[in-house]
Amino acid sequence: MALHTAIGRARSDGKLAGVVETVPTMRSLMVTYDPLATSRAELQPKVAALVAQGPAAGLKSRKLTVPCCYDDPEFAPDLAEVAERTKKTPEQVIAAHLASPFKVYVLGFMPGLAYVAGLEPSLFLPRRTQPRVRVPRSSVAIAMDMTTIYPFESPGGWHLIGRTPLWMFDQRREQPVFLAPGDSLSFQRVDRKTYDRIVRDVEAGSFDWATLVKSK
Repeated sequence: MALHTAIGRARSDGKLAGVVETVPTMRSLMVTYDPLATSRAELQPKVAALVAQGPAAGLKSRKLTVPCCYDDPEFAPDLAEVAERTKKTPEQVIAAHLASPFKVYVLGFMPGLAYVAGLEPSLFLPRRTQPRVRVPRSSVAIAMDMTTIYPFESPGGWHLIGRTPLWMFDQRREQPVFLAPGDSLSFQRVDRKTYDRIVRDVEAGSFDWATLVKSK
């Protein structure tokens, strides 16, 4: 992420002509460039120099709080099974999820789906042996050492333990994708009444997304 940021700043300063974009992944950064404007031989030493500089001071990231309703069985069909397999009560599973220090590592699979690591180790489980054909949009799920939020209804093999009233992808927003690599993320438990109220605001386009974000 530091290199991703450094390359972005260098591009803005006109120092990396030909770079098209950078794509952060779990363990690497893909740098794409226009071969008519530059070459790998020309570009690679410049990128290597940025690596050698190390992370810049004062890198900004966001600390986000995402509301989540765990109480409705429709929202959390796997909660009881997760509790049984991890030898916890459902309330203990919820508490462990709420206390996990999550960080967004990468986006993938579909627009807006974030791979968020940092799940409390006692909740580690493999993916479901039988994936679902349809997972509802905004479902909150866990698998391995991660959690995620499904941005659309889609197939999925993670364990569903709650649902957020937020949309992770909304083309009406200036930035349609809500989460970004480097974000710190925590969940806030809400009841069904609060969930329904926020859903109405999100659907109407009147929800204040800035209330969820704190720069750090």
